[in-house]
Amino acid sequence: MSAATTPDAARPWLDDQPVQGPPVPPEWLAYYAQQHRPDRVTRFVQRVWTRSPVWAAPVALLACMGAAAGYTLASHPADAGAGDAPTCLLKYTTGFVCPGCGGTRAAWFLLHGDLPAAARHHAIFTFAVPFLLYMYVAWAAKRLFRWNLPQLTLSPAVLITFVAVWGVWSVLRNLPWAPFTALYV
Repeated sequence: MSAATTPDAARPWLDDQPVQGPPVPPEWLAYYAQQHRPDRVTRFVQRVWTRSPVWAAPVALLACMGAAAGYTLASHPADAGAGDAPTCLLKYTTGFVCPGCGGTRAAWFLLHGDLPAAARHHAIFTFAVPFLLYMYVAWAAKRLFRWNLPQLTLSPAVLITFVAVWGVWSVLRNLPWAPFTALYV
């Protein structure tokens, strides 16, 4: 290919023009950092994250899950009335069952090993719990012990389908005629 037929030689009118648009890699990271400085809270969280030990996040998440399980066991939500703690403000004021309604009772029944009763109170939550627990165990094992358990990766299509099923189920359990009245908790 001669010099006259190269792409740069074919467009001499572009030689004196400045480059337009943001730079391309590898310079784009420095360009982005100059344009978008994080706020104070983001900088604080990033600083704490980089200085924290590797075990801090799995232990903190385990502590949160333990506190939630302890609260559920202590409050005995299966015997709670409409105004007793824990209560759902939406159900208490409107009578409608919210998308999460029955989740605490389902967790209580799961902690006691009663799978049918848990599914009766919140079927979607009962379905999701084993997957969430496995995702936590696989993540924590990799982070803490460098064990490579198979990671459960969820595609956007799976997540959208799950949320859509949850939404339809939430509407159906509020319908006032049979067979949907069986879903009311």
